[in-house]
Amino acid sequence: MGLSGGSLVPVSGPSLVILAAGRARRYGGVKQLAPIGLHGEGVIDLLASDAYAAGFDDIVIVINPETGPEIVEHVGEYWPKGRRVSFTFQRELRGTVDAVLAAEESLDLTKPFGVSNADDLYGRDAFLRLGRHLATSPNNCLVGFELERALVGELPVSRGTCVVVNGHLTEIVERRNVSATLEGYVADDGLSPAVLHPQTTVSMNLWGFQPSILPLMRRAVEQHDFSQDKEIQLSTFVGRILHRTPLRFDVMATESRCIGVTHADDLPLAQILVREEIEAGERPEFAFVN
Repeated sequence: MGLSGGSLVPVSGPSLVILAAGRARRYGGVKQLAPIGLHGEGVIDLLASDAYAAGFDDIVIVINPETGPEIVEHVGEYWPKGRRVSFTFQRELRGTVDAVLAAEESLDLTKPFGVSNADDLYGRDAFLRLGRHLATSPNNCLVGFELERALVGELPVSRGTCVVVNGHLTEIVERRNVSATLEGYVADDGLSPAVLHPQTTVSMNLWGFQPSILPLMRRAVEQHDFSQDKEIQLSTFVGRILHRTPLRFDVMATESRCIGVTHADDLPLAQILVREEIEAGERPEFAFVN
């Protein structure tokens, strides 16, 4: 069941599902609220600001019972009134596919919807591309980032590497323990190639989905053996269905930098990068103007 927040308004633009149910064990706090903005705004604040600027009218935030109440309180206090925002719980950590399904009852299933993480700042260009695609195309889609513009800090992270042919996603492979080293961008996960090209297209979980994909998600969760693998991620799910269904995934390349906060050590650099975006005129000084 969703928890409503704010005043409800007629919805004309696409919906956005923000995945905020992670426990952020590596960060050590509620990293969705990490003060990344120039005036202390949290990651999720700047994320919503970018989504609103791109025409998204309806935001559904997936939360967990532990940190969710703090996020609900924060949104109620700082986000603009008169926007349609709702909350829904993912009560078990079963991955991002299950998290999207937790939002299903809160979505208008007559139209496509976007999905994003709550701890990655994608940039306004990325959201504009996503919003435009959802408004004009019948295909599912992914906003693709260049690897060198999708790493913050020196500690290792996971990235979904993509093969794109004629603008369409043909393969996606989750690479783990990816970090910038003197040898280049290295994935220490036993897969080949170990060294990744700086312009490798990667997924940062900024997706656009048609409602027709939801039954496939439900089937994937029903068939998944959670005793063997506790989570099923969107990148893994999409990679599996690419050659099994007629669904097409368009890839929109963006030159935006994806500023993520995976570890606490990432925060100072992330704050600097946001300040640079503001100084370059790529985002406003304040997340919201009430």
